[in-house]
Amino acid sequence: MKTYILRDPKAVEPQKARFVQAVEPQNPRSPRRRDPALAATVDVICGPPANVPPARAGLVLLIGLDVHNDSIAVSLAPSDSTEVRRYGIIGGQHDDGLRLIKKLAAAHPGAVLKFCYEAGPRGYPLCRFIRQHGAECLIVSPSKVPRQPGDRVKTDRRDADQLARLFRAGELTGIYVPDPQDEAVRDLIRARYQVQKQQHRARQQLKMFLLRQNIRYAGTTSWTPKHLRFLATVKLPFAEQQFVFQEMVHVISDAGQRLERYEKEIASVVAGWRWAPVVQALMSLRGVALLTGATLVAELGDLERFATAPQLMSYLGLCPGEHTTGEDRQQGGITKMGNGIARKAMIEAAWNNRRPARISRTVLARQEGLPKAVTEAAWNAQARLHQRYKHLTGVGRKKSQVAAAALGRELSGFVWAIGRMVKPRAAKPEAVKQ
Repeated sequence: MKTYILRDPKAVEPQKARFVQAVEPQNPRSPRRRDPALAATVDVICGPPANVPPARAGLVLLIGLDVHNDSIAVSLAPSDSTEVRRYGIIGGQHDDGLRLIKKLAAAHPGAVLKFCYEAGPRGYPLCRFIRQHGAECLIVSPSKVPRQPGDRVKTDRRDADQLARLFRAGELTGIYVPDPQDEAVRDLIRARYQVQKQQHRARQQLKMFLLRQNIRYAGTTSWTPKHLRFLATVKLPFAEQQFVFQEMVHVISDAGQRLERYEKEIASVVAGWRWAPVVQALMSLRGVALLTGATLVAELGDLERFATAPQLMSYLGLCPGEHTTGEDRQQGGITKMGNGIARKAMIEAAWNNRRPARISRTVLARQEGLPKAVTEAAWNAQARLHQRYKHLTGVGRKKSQVAAAALGRELSGFVWAIGRMVKPRAAKPEAVKQ
């Protein structure tokens, strides 16, 4: 048996020696286990073991992830190097991601881990999971990732390499990651939006079906109680066609009932939502009722993240496209980039301001209890949007579609201003922990 004499001149007096008994030799085929006391003393005097890399101060390890349902390709791009190293392919579960974080933290002690991946079906949970375990994570829009026109080879590993390389170069811009509860409300509103689209498609199919049979509705407005009574009297010459007609009517009716259930649920959820004060403030605007206000807040999130109103306009894709070369400057239609649901809701709400400005009883009821600054901004919005509509639709001027987009762009500025005047409620502790 051997005895080691380990002496630290700062911690141990010269006349005293510290004796630490060595561990008995083990089977050479079995893995060796270090005694904790001995290991701690040896690390203080001799430094860490040779197999543990030293900590690199200021190192940022940028990790590109190509995420799929069952696999994730991983590439590493250290901030102090120009190389991109392929780590490999891991599983698609959160446990696989946790093991990756632990391995990278152990292999690069002291380094800051930053992950990035493109938005896709996996959504936000992976990003939240990575952030919960001490690392940074960025989700980028696939449309905003630079692509080389001549690059005709696409693989998961190459995509991960490209993300890591662009992330290190600062060429990627992250998208907004909502709170879990905010995402749940958004899912509810989007589900209603999909049912509304299905209903619209079914109505168009029914109208085309009746048109082929030369059956026309004499009224001016469809899907009113009068129109529904007309549909109840429709008789077709063949039983097969009558069956198809009744099934189309049932699809439309079922969609209407589903929409009613969704609207009731949305009204109940928004009442207890932390963004309810902001929704109520936006409802002071003409054309912005509960569904429209909830849609705008759920899709846009925190309006404080937009430093200026033009940033919100650009996010909604309501700014005109431009192609300028030399002295030739051409502007086209709106870019339609960004959130399409919010853009559609904004344009539909703005179109109500084509009529002269007035405070109706409905709008007055929605403005009750709101700050004076909010109601004044809502009135200024009505006046400005109506004057803008008259200017754009005058003799020899723009078409109504162009005017609608312009009104939507103008309204988004007032939405940005009003949304920043009112603060949301404090988030619930349960939502913060998720």
